[in-house]
Amino acid sequence: MEPMPQSPLIDGFGRRIRYLRLSVTDRCDLRCRYCMAERMAFLPKAEVLSLEELEAVADAFIARGVEKIRVTGGEPLVRRDVLQFMARMGRRLEKGDLKELALTTNATRLAAHAEGLAAAGVARVNVSLDTLDDAVFERLTRRNRLSDVLKGIDAAQAAGLAVKINTVALKGVNEHEIPSLIAWAHGHGMALTLIEAMPLGEIDEDRADHYLPLTAVRERLEQSWTLAPLMKSTGGPARYVRIEETGGELGLITPLTNNFCAGCNRVRVTCTGELYSCLGDDGKIDLRAALRGFAPARALDAALDRAMIMKPERHHFEIARGAAPSVARPMSMTGG
Repeated sequence: MEPMPQSPLIDGFGRRIRYLRLSVTDRCDLRCRYCMAERMAFLPKAEVLSLEELEAVADAFIARGVEKIRVTGGEPLVRRDVLQFMARMGRRLEKGDLKELALTTNATRLAAHAEGLAAAGVARVNVSLDTLDDAVFERLTRRNRLSDVLKGIDAAQAAGLAVKINTVALKGVNEHEIPSLIAWAHGHGMALTLIEAMPLGEIDEDRADHYLPLTAVRERLEQSWTLAPLMKSTGGPARYVRIEETGGELGLITPLTNNFCAGCNRVRVTCTGELYSCLGDDGKIDLRAALRGFAPARALDAALDRAMIMKPERHHFEIARGAAPSVARPMSMTGG
């Protein structure tokens, strides 16, 4: 007899959760200035969930109706044996338990892993890339790795993976380059999504200095291009347009200028097993305790129910000069 399906995950505002962003590490081989400090203190390995525990977390969500899992970090490809984990998660795709398995990466190590990811069943990767200028890339990430990133993108496309570029819009850093980045991405068959800088974690500079509202970016783009709205809904934060002149798709993620929470269908789990039902809220549920305690399957299920009760209606991101970040934990710890 097949097991009875468990109840779906529905929060207190009627939003059904179908999407899990699952972090496998907080470590990263870049040091992007808007994301983390140069001297970043990463978590001790003993605090990080084993890959088997991460699988158990994923299965608990799948049993409650999650259809898409995106593996994140830090940089997920720095985690040892991550391809084995992806291959095991891919079996959920083969069985029909999961509809999509994806990955977000900075692509520095993607060339070595692209074929393995495709073999595991990964359909698409999001690549975080804010510039095509070597000097700007090195200044922004504190590392000279742009050539590795571009090789990784080429390898991913050669392996049959769909690639989307994620670009954080930064005043005085890459704002002049945004049109050429979009044209480059579209010319290589890739969509691109622009993201407003989010006030997550302490960094070495004031985010307000480089905050660039996407309302202003869109106005500038519309002076040269025709942006046609797309009636596309992923349950995520992006709003999409098609640029008639390039033939490509542009996403806009606007946590500060246009709240996008009404259709939220996702939650995040850190590599230590902390479940955050909202990126812009400090409320969390400890899944590691559930995993390592008595009757872990039952405890995980109860923890997911509590997360649905505490998921807020919306985030409360704000950027102000000299102000502390809206959320103290860095993005690398949360899961990008």
